[in-house]
Amino acid sequence: MLLKNANILVIDDDDDVLTALRLLLKSLAKSVVVNRNPNTIISLLEKESFDLIILDMNFNGVVHTGNEGIYWLNKIKNFNPKIDVILITAYGDIDLAIRSLKEGASDFLVKPWVNEKLVESINQILKKKTTTKHKLDTKKGLKIIGESQIMQDVFLKISKVSPTDANILILGENGTGKDLIAKAIHENSNRKNKPFVKVDVGALTSSLFESELFGYKKGAFTGANENRIGRFEAANGGTLFLDEIGNITLGQQVRLLSVLQNRQVTPLGSNDSVDLDIRLICATNLSLNDLADESKFRKDLIYRINTVDVIMPPLRDRDNDIILLSHYFVDAYAEKYFKGPFTLDQNFVNKIKEHDFPGNVRELQYTLERSVIMAEGNILRSDDLVFSAIERTVKNPVSKSMNLETLEKNAILNVIEKNKGNISKSAKELGITRTALYRRLNKYDL
Repeated sequence: MLLKNANILVIDDDDDVLTALRLLLKSLAKSVVVNRNPNTIISLLEKESFDLIILDMNFNGVVHTGNEGIYWLNKIKNFNPKIDVILITAYGDIDLAIRSLKEGASDFLVKPWVNEKLVESINQILKKKTTTKHKLDTKKGLKIIGESQIMQDVFLKISKVSPTDANILILGENGTGKDLIAKAIHENSNRKNKPFVKVDVGALTSSLFESELFGYKKGAFTGANENRIGRFEAANGGTLFLDEIGNITLGQQVRLLSVLQNRQVTPLGSNDSVDLDIRLICATNLSLNDLADESKFRKDLIYRINTVDVIMPPLRDRDNDIILLSHYFVDAYAEKYFKGPFTLDQNFVNKIKEHDFPGNVRELQYTLERSVIMAEGNILRSDDLVFSAIERTVKNPVSKSMNLETLEKNAILNVIEKNKGNISKSAKELGITRTALYRRLNKYDL
């Protein structure tokens, strides 16, 4: 973004400062709004869209600690994390500067400022809006949103590994966006113009595993009425993404390891092997410690698929990303359903921040879609935010009934609650398959 296209808001209780900044910026920016009272900030943001705010750190306080500026910075970021804020103060202090930057300020300047330095700072901040500070884009419109340090680390790792052919293992809880990471790596790789083939290997039965992955020849088994290439061969030249890799059996792991070692696949019913040129990406909701259990997963396969691991953090560990994502999803669904634009009421924001989101980004996405659909007016309030009925059911107290079906239902609810909605872990703890657990969830309408 260029300065000439930017809308800037200046908040300072010194009229001389307001006049100086208005005169400096009015010929450079699209618009400059100045105001003495910080209490007007949120109402101004509700009425107009600003790209940058220049905010004083001290107003009416007797002691110039900068706490007022930090307070209003947090208010702004809670309202809209996308707005960049430059904090200015007449009381320069290294600790105060570091604190303000940690709280989300884009820059920290001391009065009296140097005009050239201030303009340069604004230009640099606006320029970053077109980079990957808040999101990772691909040519297919894929967006991975995040400004937290933990997500910046993920973005950095993606930028380093994407151009290589290294095998990648993506780790993370359900709903964290592992499939988006896989697509982003492919779209930023040298194979981006070749196929991207995704397979949920955890959902494949033993009978389907080999035919789906390796293909088959006509007559290889009953029902094989024609030749069919497998997913490995379909991904030749491109990227093969094996999701839920932690759920395949030891026998399936042996077959997979053989293909990866030889870089050849032999379709069922054939004696001829096909050479493979693929980039392999795998994903699982299991931790590396879980995968290290050799009774469940072969160590030699782990080494083969895990040249580099990318760990997707749960939403609860992503700081202010939850508000950034909330604005993104609300805007997206407002456009989809021809509603809005929406403003998020402070109580709505607080309710989101207080929720644990065991379903991670996926749960947040569906929750906000429901809010947009059901909302009356253009302000989303706390009453518009209704969390999953499944989660509310999980939190119901255990019934004292000794009915067998009731006992089973309550056992399932308690285990799912314990594992924070993680179906794979819950199924293992219950001693059943994920498919069997899903059947029971449908049976009891959970």
